[in-house]
Parts: sequence; structure tokens; C-alpha cells
Amino acid sequence: MIRNWGSAAAGALRRPSAPVTHTLIAVCCLVFLIGPASGLDPGYGTGDELLAAQRGYFRHWGVIPADVFEGSPWSALTPATALFVHGSWVHLLGNMLFLHVFGTMTEARMGRLRFILFYVGCGYLALLGYAVANADSEQSLVGASGAISAILGAFLLLFPRARVTSLLPFLFFLPVRFPAWVVLPFWVVLQWLAAGQASEGPGVAYLAHLVGFGLGFCWAWARFTGATTVRGAPAPAPEGENQQ
Repeated sequence: MIRNWGSAAAGALRRPSAPVTHTLIAVCCLVFLIGPASGLDPGYGTGDELLAAQRGYFRHWGVIPADVFEGSPWSALTPATALFVHGSWVHLLGNMLFLHVFGTMTEARMGRLRFILFYVGCGYLALLGYAVANADSEQSLVGASGAISAILGAFLLLFPRARVTSLLPFLFFLPVRFPAWVVLPFWVVLQWLAAGQASEGPGVAYLAHLVGFGLGFCWAWARFTGATTVRGAPAPAPEGENQQ
């Protein structure tokens, strides 16, 4: 999950139609609700039985870096399936908040077909990049953060002046408004510092965030450089075994 203690959401004054973004949110929520991570289906049991079901679920649908490059067709698909699986309620809600906030305007700018291809493609490559860098890891990785980070990268280029409301801990979580070109680079720095301190074992896949962000920014730069940058209305800001 994108752990962003420096940013939170605020509503856009005018929000364009974004059916792809809303469909992605609905699919992720549905997958979570019917899976063992939600804890709502009694068929998965309770206690240790539920934990075992969750581990098996994440290992089946999530990315296991050590398995990705062994030639199994299914393992090669898991960087895509993992985008729709989340490890907890906090993981799900945090990611969906970011997706709703930044995906709506980005989809409107890119167009529906290009946006869904961008989302899945960048998300796949972000998780694949994490797997390459952690090729010996047996930890499963799930979550949409790689794809959502790509949206943040594209958003930075497309809407650099969009006002984002942020909650800063050192200001006692008082809401302050900054343009995206201030908030999003600050978020990248936090991810970079956290990635450098990350240890083995379950946690947040900060590297996938950085790869996704870089892919999204570079794609938007290649696609939209020379086009008029949209200033946009004020926009909101927004992790299993291993959550991104």
C-alpha cells in the first residue's frame, strides 16, 4: 500500500466522468470482500485456519519473486492478478482512496482505453521490477500501489498546479494546501528513503512504488510533451504477506 503520512484526500470542485477508475475500484473491492483477507466469509474459518487461508490466497494470486522467472505461465501472470488483491481493510481503503483521487482526472486526460492499458501495463512492470530486484524472495506481494504510483507520476506531469490538501503530522495533522508539484516529489523522496531502510520480510514494497511512479511520469512525458498541460481543478491526494 502507498503509505503516505504526508497526504490525505480532499474533493475536487469539478470531477469529470471516470468509468474505468470507478470500475477498477469496484473490482478491487469485490475481490477483497469475497476473499479471506476481509474476514467476512465464514467458509474460510477463523483463527489459525483463516490465517492459513490468507497465506495460501496471497501466494496463489500474488507475486512471488523467486517463482516469477522459473518459466511457469501462471507465475508470469501474477504481476497482473496481484493488482486486484489487497491484504487488509487499511490496505484496500488507502489504495482505493488514492485511485479515486488521482485516477479520475488522469483518466479524463488520457481517455478510457489508454488509461486502462496504462494502469495494467505500468502496474505489471512495477511489480515485475520489484521481482527482478528481489529475485530470491519467497514473500508474496499484492496490491495496486504500483499501478496507482504510475498514476501519481502521470498526474504530476499532467496537473502540476492542481491543489492537493495534505495532512502533515508535524503540524498536528492540520490540513494545508500545496500544488501537486510540491506534494508528489515529496512523496517520492519518502518512498526512496523508506526503500533504502526496508528489510527482508513482510512490509511495504517501496521499490514497486518508485518504479511505478517513474514509469508513469516517463510515459506521460513521452505521450503528452508538447501538448498543453492541464492546470485542473483542485484535486484530492490520497497496502498479504508483503503489501505494496
